Amino acid sequence: MSVAKSVTFIVRSLRLGAASVLPGSIARRIEPRLLQLLSQQVKNGVILIAGTNGKTTTALLLCTILERKGFRVTHNSTGANLENGLMTALLESTNLLGTLNTDYAILEVDENIVPRVLTPLQPRIILCLNLFRDQLDRYGEVDTISKRWTKVISTLPAETVVIPNADDPTLSNLGQQLPQRVLFFGLNEPEHYLEAIPHAVDSIYCPKCGHSLDYKGVYLSHLGDFTCPQCGFSKSKPTLESSEWSQILVGLYNKYNTLAAATAAIELGVDEVTIRDTINTFQAAFGRAEDLVINGKRVRILLSKNPVGTNETIRVVTQSTDKTTLLVLNDRTPDGTDVSWIWDVDTEKLVERGGTLVVSGDRVYDMALRLRYSQKSPETNLNLIVEEDLRQAIATALEHTPENETLHILPTYSAMLEVREVLTGRKIL
Repeated sequence: MSVAKSVTFIVRSLRLGAASVLPGSIARRIEPRLLQLLSQQVKNGVILIAGTNGKTTTALLLCTILERKGFRVTHNSTGANLENGLMTALLESTNLLGTLNTDYAILEVDENIVPRVLTPLQPRIILCLNLFRDQLDRYGEVDTISKRWTKVISTLPAETVVIPNADDPTLSNLGQQLPQRVLFFGLNEPEHYLEAIPHAVDSIYCPKCGHSLDYKGVYLSHLGDFTCPQCGFSKSKPTLESSEWSQILVGLYNKYNTLAAATAAIELGVDEVTIRDTINTFQAAFGRAEDLVINGKRVRILLSKNPVGTNETIRVVTQSTDKTTLLVLNDRTPDGTDVSWIWDVDTEKLVERGGTLVVSGDRVYDMALRLRYSQKSPETNLNLIVEEDLRQAIATALEHTPENETLHILPTYSAMLEVREVLTGRKIL
């Protein structure tokens, strides 16, 4: 423990980063059972949050709710969601003797490592947010991940509470198969249906029999109200009535994050007054609909790391009157090295509205090409600016943003970290 804490102190003192991974990595080599030993000391249990999109926002909202009730909460707030990051977060709440003094541990976990950490963590609650195609070079298709989840979750104690997304056919089916207590969250607001099922859709086939699902409507990607005409499989009933709950931040996807956190908080015994008040005053996590003021101009960072997430951030942009957008595409390990996913994004909607699009990142020309192919007519009022240097790209985008408008920045994960460092002068990881 003392070694890990010393590493944390040195890294932060030298401003080398947030020390969100290295201390756990070193401590794990010294004691391989560390994750299990630490999680056993959490007084009221571990809350594990998994899914493709929304983990950080949901975790931060739930953490804020519990802290407002006076609980001590450990949370991997930097988003380091692999084993070393989980251990580092737990270690930070210990003293030099290795004693962990915390009421709850809220751990957002990379969907691919869920099967590896469930047994040592023995979570009290598991929140399953969604499963979309993300980093196919690392993860594979969503049905592969869901089968792994189901196999391991079903072996956990009966008192484990599982909270899946009812609107996701894969996760709705997962919840219906489990022997544990299962609560569902989801939307019941047909007025928010999309006009058509988007191109970047993943799971429109029945997870039980393989037949095409019948949708009354979809909210985003394959999330919606569905039934199977072949075997009768249908959407599970959510615990909360979504129309009775306000929404955190912008974008319909954040309504799901709200409902997930609220369902978990109620299960933990938190009163609705505290939950609703926290939702109404909640501030975004870094890079997730985060608003900054730079040189007197408003900047909004919308993490865009896969087809579904990017389609939703594009929807936020196109629903605004702002006309300047910066897209930053990287292909580093945190992003996934396969960027072919950008061809599943509905960039046509962004291009059709015109305005100024500035493009940067490691794969700047891939994104620029995608946008050019999205231009149906050369008469489109589009100003496309390609800038390899990120710092210059940000400066250019700010120059093109009028004083009364917001610059929207749509970066992949590693790009988001770089963008924030340029804008704020501080590293996150």
